[in-house]
Amino acid sequence: MGNIIEITDFMSPELDVYARLTENQLLNRHEPEKGLFIAESPNVVERALNAGYTPVSLLLEHKHITGQAAHIIDRCGDIPVYTADFDVLTQLTGFQLTRGVLCAMRRKPLPDVREVCAGARRIAILENVMNPTNVGAIFRSAAALNMDAVLLTPACSNPLYRRSTRVSMGTVFQIPWTYIGSEESPWPQDGISLLKSMGFKTAAMALSKQAVNIDNPQLMAEEKLAVILGTEGDGLTSATIADCDYTVCIPMAHGVDSLNVAAASAVAFWQLGNR
Repeated sequence: MGNIIEITDFMSPELDVYARLTENQLLNRHEPEKGLFIAESPNVVERALNAGYTPVSLLLEHKHITGQAAHIIDRCGDIPVYTADFDVLTQLTGFQLTRGVLCAMRRKPLPDVREVCAGARRIAILENVMNPTNVGAIFRSAAALNMDAVLLTPACSNPLYRRSTRVSMGTVFQIPWTYIGSEESPWPQDGISLLKSMGFKTAAMALSKQAVNIDNPQLMAEEKLAVILGTEGDGLTSATIADCDYTVCIPMAHGVDSLNVAAASAVAFWQLGNR
């Protein structure tokens, strides 16, 4: 069963991917074709495999070799399977592996925006959402609540960061996504123009006296809608709001002015994704 390798040398370079490389080093912006990410937990690893991502190696507790990771090892072929007792793995990674299984996987080239949005009627756009926990939670809500795709501006946290994939429960591998905006085609001006050229009406989730409620009948009736959510704290930029067809708010009570972006996304997707 697999290429089982007992961990005896914590400094083995094969283990750098789990213990010593930062998320940015794994991303490898200079050579994207060599980029890696870490999938954590059997469920997340399996969803990544189902989506066609290529495994490089596994790191897991002894007990999972014939336990909850057995079928994953079988699916991964002859890649290295590094293993040790729980206490040893905790020393290596610096934190407790509560789900006991990590898999280093190769990144895939990202599709372009038109490819991701082909056939979509409801999409989510994240503008400068920098917290990987929030990104993961938004992906989980998007997948569960009828969003067809997710687009992210370049300043967003990468959806394949370990925390994002874990919080998303692997839904980052189930819903199409890519980045929108670049130096040559900046967000929001060119990005929103591209969305409109594909037939999308744009809805900026923002606090404004001109905002319509999220249950506005005209908004809900739009054939193709892009729901745009902003960064933690500051929300959407004024330029983005100005360029959108709608400014939309979620009515609040008890003097609360707004929700966390992940919570707001769930409300927005439920209301606007029901079709």
